[in-house]
Amino acid sequence: MKKNGFLTILVSFIIACFLISTAGPTLAAEKETLKDFGVDKRHMNWKGKKWTTSTKKIRWRMVEPWSAGNLLHNWPQHFCDSVRAASGGRLDIKLFPAGALVPGMEVFDAVSEGTAECAHSVAGFWKGKEEAFVPFWSLPYGLDAEMTAIWYYERGGLEMLNEIYGKFKLVGFPLGNAGQEMGFYSNKRAVKFKDFKGMKLRTLGYFADVLNQMGASVSVLPPTEIYLGLERGIVDAAEFSGPAANIPMALHEISKYVLEPGIHQPGAQTDLIINKKAWEALPDDLKAIIEICARETDAWANIWNEALNARAMNFYKDKIEIVQMDDETLIEFAKATHKYIEGRKAKNALLKKVIESQDKLREEFATWRDCRGRVTPWPYETYISGKLGE
Repeated sequence: MKKNGFLTILVSFIIACFLISTAGPTLAAEKETLKDFGVDKRHMNWKGKKWTTSTKKIRWRMVEPWSAGNLLHNWPQHFCDSVRAASGGRLDIKLFPAGALVPGMEVFDAVSEGTAECAHSVAGFWKGKEEAFVPFWSLPYGLDAEMTAIWYYERGGLEMLNEIYGKFKLVGFPLGNAGQEMGFYSNKRAVKFKDFKGMKLRTLGYFADVLNQMGASVSVLPPTEIYLGLERGIVDAAEFSGPAANIPMALHEISKYVLEPGIHQPGAQTDLIINKKAWEALPDDLKAIIEICARETDAWANIWNEALNARAMNFYKDKIEIVQMDDETLIEFAKATHKYIEGRKAKNALLKKVIESQDKLREEFATWRDCRGRVTPWPYETYISGKLGE
């Protein structure tokens, strides 16, 4: 019995040693994967930091591509107010609407060259300078506002944004996401992929190219011409922005339908751009204030805008028919879009790097998205009727 007992212990010991030796690399790999799990990077960077301050009052000029009557004008104004309050007036940023200091579409060059210290911007506007700017704004079937924020702040998006802006003597921060845009205001009912062939449409960006390739005819009408374009039949359908921003456009007055969803723009990110020399001249505490106020504005802008969107849709629902494209159509558009974007990536290594970073986040997020689904906060009666998800 003693001999058998000794053999049992010996065999158990050998098996345990084998399991530990084989599990070691796996445990080490898991430990490496999770080494930054739950770490606040900013706390680590600021821990024990000696802040430098100055009593000097600094005055900056901020330009924007929007008019004072545009909803987006509120976003940079909110940021300027926050900075003034947080700095106790030591950094005072005056906002100039489009045309007041420079034309709206010249704000990039104005900041890069130092005519103004900063601007509210849409990175996608600067595609002609670098095509890799486009996914920092929005892609058809791209990231929504939630995913964009995660990508910017936790998955390297902000670092990549500044990698590109740095080439133009600029520093960038996210400054508001408008969320998903409305689909096409249309006088033709289109729910099938084939229905869009031959239609005259107003949109822009990558989706314009996709539509042209599948047989539509796209005109990139400026915002001021969209109403007349629809009214006079120059276009059959047009998209512009989100529900709230579209109300002043009054497109619902001259359209029979809205073709949903807005697949061309699941999220619409804007940003703050700062002249690099002006940024580097700031004391550390004002740099921190700008960073904090930019994040606060980024979060506030999306919340404020989505609240307005909900009100706007309740205004629309009795004035225009909201038409949902069927699932097959959405899948066909997704395939056509994917094929097009893969072609763009093949021609631009930096664009490829940015989009593949976003795609990696989608894959990483997929398990959690699947698990957390089917508890959409519908009204009670809607939910118990069987409509569980979006």
